[in-house]
Amino acid sequence: MLDKTLTQTELQNNAEFIARHIGPDAADQQHMLKALGSDSLNAFIDSVVPDSIRMQSALELGQSMTETQALEELRQLANKNQVLKSFIGQGYYNTKTPFVIQRNILENPAWYTAYTPYQPEISQGRLEALLNFQTMVSDLTGMDIANASMLDEGTAAAEAMTLCQRMSKSKSMTFFVDQDCLPQTIDIIQTRAEPLDIDVVIGNPQTDLAEQDVFGVLLQYPGASGEVRDFREVIDTAHNKKALVIMAADILSLMLLKSPGDLGADVAIGNTQRFGVPFGFGGPHAAYMATSEKYKRSLPGRLVGSSIDAQGKAALRLALQTREQHIRREKATSNICTAQVLLAVIASMYAVYHGPDGLRRIAERAHRLTTLLATGLQEGGAELVNSSWFDTLTVKTGDKTSAIHSAAQAAGINLRVIDDAHVGVSLDETTSVEDIKLLWVIFLGTTPETDTELAISAIPSALIRESEALTHPVFNRYHSETDMLRYIRKLSDKDIALDRSMIPLGSCTMKLNATAEMLPVTWPEFNSIHPFAPQEQTRGYREMIEQLESMLCAVTGYDAVSLQPNAGSQGEYAGLLAIRAYHKSRGEEHRNICLIPSSAHGTNPASAQMCGMKVVVVGCDENGNVDLNDLREKAELHSDNLSAIMVTYPSTHGVFEEGIGELAEIIHGHGGQVYVDGANLNAMVGLCQPGKFGGDVSHLNLHKTFCIPHGGGGPGVGPTAVGEHLAPFLPGHGELENKTSVVSAAPWGSASILPITWMYIRMMGAEGLRNATEVAMLNANYIAKRLGDAYPVLYTGANGRVAHECILDLRPIKESSGVTVDDVAKRLIDYGFHAPTMSFPVAGTLMVEPTESEPLVEMDRFCDAMLAIREEIRQVEAGEFPADSNPLVNAPHTAEVVTADEWTQSYPRSLAAYPLAYLRDAKYWSPVGRLDNVYGDKNLMCSCLPLSEYAED
Repeated sequence: MLDKTLTQTELQNNAEFIARHIGPDAADQQHMLKALGSDSLNAFIDSVVPDSIRMQSALELGQSMTETQALEELRQLANKNQVLKSFIGQGYYNTKTPFVIQRNILENPAWYTAYTPYQPEISQGRLEALLNFQTMVSDLTGMDIANASMLDEGTAAAEAMTLCQRMSKSKSMTFFVDQDCLPQTIDIIQTRAEPLDIDVVIGNPQTDLAEQDVFGVLLQYPGASGEVRDFREVIDTAHNKKALVIMAADILSLMLLKSPGDLGADVAIGNTQRFGVPFGFGGPHAAYMATSEKYKRSLPGRLVGSSIDAQGKAALRLALQTREQHIRREKATSNICTAQVLLAVIASMYAVYHGPDGLRRIAERAHRLTTLLATGLQEGGAELVNSSWFDTLTVKTGDKTSAIHSAAQAAGINLRVIDDAHVGVSLDETTSVEDIKLLWVIFLGTTPETDTELAISAIPSALIRESEALTHPVFNRYHSETDMLRYIRKLSDKDIALDRSMIPLGSCTMKLNATAEMLPVTWPEFNSIHPFAPQEQTRGYREMIEQLESMLCAVTGYDAVSLQPNAGSQGEYAGLLAIRAYHKSRGEEHRNICLIPSSAHGTNPASAQMCGMKVVVVGCDENGNVDLNDLREKAELHSDNLSAIMVTYPSTHGVFEEGIGELAEIIHGHGGQVYVDGANLNAMVGLCQPGKFGGDVSHLNLHKTFCIPHGGGGPGVGPTAVGEHLAPFLPGHGELENKTSVVSAAPWGSASILPITWMYIRMMGAEGLRNATEVAMLNANYIAKRLGDAYPVLYTGANGRVAHECILDLRPIKESSGVTVDDVAKRLIDYGFHAPTMSFPVAGTLMVEPTESEPLVEMDRFCDAMLAIREEIRQVEAGEFPADSNPLVNAPHTAEVVTADEWTQSYPRSLAAYPLAYLRDAKYWSPVGRLDNVYGDKNLMCSCLPLSEYAED
């Protein structure tokens, strides 16, 4: 009896995390079920999910764990990793994350739980940090304009290649790549080029370019070998061929080297990892991309710009959003719909904290120590490949190579493996004189008599930087920890993140990112390992990754998973590449038609276009479902060339379509593959599996369903899951056995945040994951029920239910009152809420997704706000508020507006500021009024504003 009691207690304790992750308790769930007219949670789920696709058994994931148990198990895996000091370089460097930044940004939910800044009024803090990032990159690269970060350096290079192909006046389809580029960058370039019929030529640009007819050139500065080359003649040669030139430039070196802009380059790309972002076994890190003003409308990714608000006050926003994929679809020039915001914020704050003088000191010290190392090696008889350098040397080691590597590892050091006769060494801000002495011993067997005070520069005099950088006051003001702490706090106070309130965004799944899940991210065993460290040093990492792959296979019903894609867009791309390679392996390379429903997310057609596929749109019926009759006609018409269909499930309209099985049968019957977009997997985990109801491949969003936080618009992870027949075509890497289809610079993409998902799955277990899915749908249906009379729910399933999100139709309101979906979204700010997803997938609607993490009290608070707004709309409809003077059209109301001496509106100040009683206790004040988007696009400013614009702060 005692043993049984203990077992039951242990099971109850293990379920504690489930109860903490899922917001509504048992009583709250019963309250919602009663409101929905359902007797039980099981009966409710039966009315939502089609029986034809339901799982017949539980997930094979075992029982839930407590936070302590899961952390202890993960610690055991982490302890299997060896953290050696890295001198590998190759685009990744040791760095010191300032503790004030680590604690107050990287580990602060005010920053890591924020969403993409599509609602600028409640995103001014992170937008300012991103504007600092853009200014930093523009200054250092000497370019006119920079975007708000890219996924990694290799991806940035590939995006730059296609920019050159679009914008150059050359008719060539050949792209020239410097042989001294980083190997992983070359691999990604080759992957991206092949489906687009771009011919990649690799060679020495100073001797081989003259013979080539090219549209673009990629140069590495400094080179992977460490050599610092003057590329001005190469750039002139390229320009004479009407080609554009990209320079991949080390961000720290640009404190000392002439900028790519000064040398005449058209585009600059690179990585900002060494500005305070740990290795993380390869990511996440914020890459950068900058170019000249004339190419601004072709610049991929996000761009932060300045505008003004309703009161004429300077304010920030995402600029030129017509480039976004959900608008341009198959005509999009890129499928990237995200960024590395959290990491870009860290890198920009690193520059703010150190300032230009501090960064210059860090760069000069790394360079001096490299010169000291080189001098000692040469005095000791070693031969260097390079004659100039910034922080990297390539040493000819001959038959001593293996012995040198062994000696280095025995001394706790990793060097770069180049080949059997060469070793690379890269220094950084953590390198000391003692490290140099140890390296001398490793290479030479002795310590040479070299003056350790040596300070001779090895940078060619013609390439020494003369122009100033980072002159804006923001980079010259916050150098004490007190100042920095207050600056970070001031910015975070301007924003709404999940630590402040519910973010009810449909399709974006803004759920709890539990603290226990986040803790391992900053363990050195996970965040201090170079992505190309020897395999024997990363056993724990690889074991954790294998376990996570197995977990995701169990969840999805697929047979294999690649964790390399570091964003959902990259997961889509990798999945379509796998389909393309599969057809090619069967002698059916001609299959290039991709069917995509009209309701699909815009990255779907953009990804298909990048894979060389032709998009054919399939219509939807009046209920928002894929029109199966139209599908049959299109599949029949394109049967010989049908490659795939991309379908989101549950649908983008928020319902389980009954015909998903028939859809798969139609596509398979015509030789195509079924791609199930995993954006809405939060409605399926534990209940149904795409790999079992007809899917051949899916990408998953770990930053949605599996609790990796959004970070203000990144990082993300977009694994690709496939059936057995597609497994051989998953992404490879130069560090792995398979080198084909490399989609990320690191073998496992953003590896350091994978422990978040591992922890979530282990703590939830099979039962918890299923329960989370059930409650996510219960919450969505409860909100749909409470708001349905005021705002009609646009689409429902067969039993009048929605899945995990609901679309509220505001189009009749606009007709009756003139109030727009924008007005409602901005008025929600006055109530302390981030708006739901606006006008997607249907213009004039709001898509609401509460997730399973929101408690009933918060959902009721949101519903109360929406109902109060509906009453305000009624007053506009009744003429009680004028169309041009009401709480909606003037929202959001800033403190400055409601406390002004003059008030001329038709409604009282109290209604503007405190429309519901709870707001008097905890009020979020928007820092700016409603932004003028047209002004921002007509007056594009994408670097830091003059300090006078921030005078009131």
